[in-house]
Amino acid sequence: MAAAAFQRGLCFRSDLGMAGRMEARPRKRQVLCFFLCLYVSLVACETIRYSVREEKKSGSLVANVAKDLKLDVGELSGRSARLVSKNTKEYFELNTSSGDVIIKEKIDREDLCGQSDPCLLQFEIVLENPLQLYRMEVQIHDVNDNSPKFSKNEFPLELPEHLPVNSRFPLERAQDSDIGTNGIQSYAILSNEHFSLDVQTRGDGSKYAELVLEKQLDREEQAQLMLILTAADGGLPQRTGTAQIRINVLDSNDNFPQFSQSVYKVQLMENSPQDTLVTKVEASDLDQGPNAEITYSFGQVPDRILKLFKLNQFSGEITVLGIIDCEERSSYEMNIQATDGGGLYAHCKVLVEIEDMNDNAPEVTLTSLSGTIPEDSSPETVVALFSVRDRDSGDNGRTVCSIQDNVPFALKSTLKNYYELVTQKPLDREKVPEYNISIIATDRGTPRLTSVRIIRVQLSDINDNPPVFNESSYVMYLKENNHPGLLIGTVHAADLDTEQNAKVTYSALPGNIGDLPFSSSISINSENGNVYALQSLDYEQTRDFQVTVRAADGGSPPLSSEVIVRVVIIDENDNAPFILYPLQNSSSPANDLVPRSAEAGYLVTKVVAVDGDSGQNSWLSYQLLKATDPGLFAVGLQTGEVKTSRPITSPDSVKQKLIVLVRDNGEPPRSTTSTLNVLLVDGFSDAYMQLLDVPQEEEQQDTLTLYLVISLSFVSFLFLVCVVTIIAIRLYKTRQCRERYVPSSRNFYFEPNFPTNPANTSVTGTLPQSYCYEVSLTTGSGTSEFKFLRPLVQSLTADPSAAGGSVLDSQINSQLKGEKESLRE
Repeated sequence: MAAAAFQRGLCFRSDLGMAGRMEARPRKRQVLCFFLCLYVSLVACETIRYSVREEKKSGSLVANVAKDLKLDVGELSGRSARLVSKNTKEYFELNTSSGDVIIKEKIDREDLCGQSDPCLLQFEIVLENPLQLYRMEVQIHDVNDNSPKFSKNEFPLELPEHLPVNSRFPLERAQDSDIGTNGIQSYAILSNEHFSLDVQTRGDGSKYAELVLEKQLDREEQAQLMLILTAADGGLPQRTGTAQIRINVLDSNDNFPQFSQSVYKVQLMENSPQDTLVTKVEASDLDQGPNAEITYSFGQVPDRILKLFKLNQFSGEITVLGIIDCEERSSYEMNIQATDGGGLYAHCKVLVEIEDMNDNAPEVTLTSLSGTIPEDSSPETVVALFSVRDRDSGDNGRTVCSIQDNVPFALKSTLKNYYELVTQKPLDREKVPEYNISIIATDRGTPRLTSVRIIRVQLSDINDNPPVFNESSYVMYLKENNHPGLLIGTVHAADLDTEQNAKVTYSALPGNIGDLPFSSSISINSENGNVYALQSLDYEQTRDFQVTVRAADGGSPPLSSEVIVRVVIIDENDNAPFILYPLQNSSSPANDLVPRSAEAGYLVTKVVAVDGDSGQNSWLSYQLLKATDPGLFAVGLQTGEVKTSRPITSPDSVKQKLIVLVRDNGEPPRSTTSTLNVLLVDGFSDAYMQLLDVPQEEEQQDTLTLYLVISLSFVSFLFLVCVVTIIAIRLYKTRQCRERYVPSSRNFYFEPNFPTNPANTSVTGTLPQSYCYEVSLTTGSGTSEFKFLRPLVQSLTADPSAAGGSVLDSQINSQLKGEKESLRE
């Protein structure tokens, strides 16, 4: 765990209640408190510093800020503590449950800071209610995780022979990304008779090695030497890197190149265009010929320098190659090597200072944002906390901040470069539900740069509006005989509030439909206001009713409104006409008597019917559906009166059966029938009504009669075939018997007691010798029957005085005898 070394300073703490207490104090103390608060607000919080080693795993503990800030662990979460990083990457995170600051992402000091020391990561701990800000710095300590490395695996070195002993040759330094003791500490070569190694220390503490000639070279004895150069750092464990030095012995080249300056210092404006001249290095060599031809090259420099600068190897001019950004790096150092034609070289250093220009607009960073505030928020409510930063320096990095004028908000400056966005006027969500606040940050550079950050602030609703129905009253229509659960209609109420305050629920106030409560017949969906019929309603029982519906929102306390819903029942044609006269439920239908002397238009009877429906569903019409003689009678279409359509003639049957159809005017129409029995008589008598028995249901469809006639014909044909077949068989057997036996009178069997005339035989219980049958086959009957003439008629013929001896009885007997004789014929 990294050790925490910190010092606390005075931090500004806002207290909204201070103003109220200050108003009660004397005027003099108010002035003193005002200047004291102003002084405290200007004092910056001192930085709390920690240290941690690089390459630690994610989740490693850095420090416990709750302990260091002397805060309770619960206070961190209660005050919405947050860790705000100053870097593009978030390397740390705060555990508000324990107060621990832990590593979120593994830190590589070399990628983060390079060779810069110390390597610091800055962040801030922000507490709210009241607002407090603590600045933190974490120093990243280096670990020995990089080995020394040479730019090449082999370095060629061409040395002239006959060099004096103790001649020195600077060697290229190895590079180690680590710093301090983990950087390069020593160089060594394998022991040999010609060279030794002398390690030197520069003013900045870096090590470099020089190759020292211990014994003169002789190209004729040995033209090439191979040396192993080893660079070692001071870390634990120690890391090393090696390279080969290949020495080619040349003929004498007595002079090394010499630069005009050992160090070149130049200034370069950032964002300079490509091919801009940075500086020109010059070196000279006292030798002549090829040994005096000098070429320039970069020494061991980082790759980023090779991407930014270009060196002309012949002229020594250094020009801009890439984009120079002062905010990325403010200075560059590069080593230039001058090599003559004989292989001798010298080095110089070029320092380039980058001058800043105003090329970065201010950056607005939100630290805390209350995206939603209640519409009844009081003035001075903090909505957002943000900071403004400009990466430029000097006046180019100084900023001012403002917002637009047409919003009920204001800016308050708190700590350095920090601002609070607070409410200034009363708010109303129903008028303006949200605000887009433009934060305008402008620097003081030339030219001035501006950036705009838009903050969206939404107003949360309070329950200050009741639901309102879209109609003052509702009228709904429902057809009778509806299916249970049928949707009648919908009521709708709107609430200007939102979310739970605008969630409307519907209910029906208690009431009755007739003797039953509303709840047994009507149901209202509390969510969408749909009105349903729970049971089938009958128009004949209930024509309409009213229901009071209440709409209540989900606020606290809830608000409500009411509306009257009138449900009108629409009649359907669900009742067939009912026959009042003649009654149809009697076991023996009544007979209507019509004198044969009646003329056309004679009123026989009147069919009276009613319909339980209303309107056109109860309009009834009458028509003659079937009759024994369709042309004899007519039925009034609207009145139901049965009248004769022509005079009655003698061939007309005594018994007339009429079927009258009664139909309503509904859609679809419903109908019923009434059966009338009409007797055509010469006069009216009670005795006649007692003696005459009208057959029941004698008429059927003509097609059934046709089928019966065909069936009788077919049966008769089969009977004749069977009789002929039996006779033929009997004749055939008789003939065979005659051929077998000789006929004789004594062999012939004769029964004297066998009756010779069966018609004369009289047996008790059998039919008489002469009996008259009545064959009745009526037109339109479904069945044809053979019926005996009723003995009642014979008795009346034999003794007419038994019925009272009236003239009407004699007429009836004579008429029946005539019909019997016609049937016999």
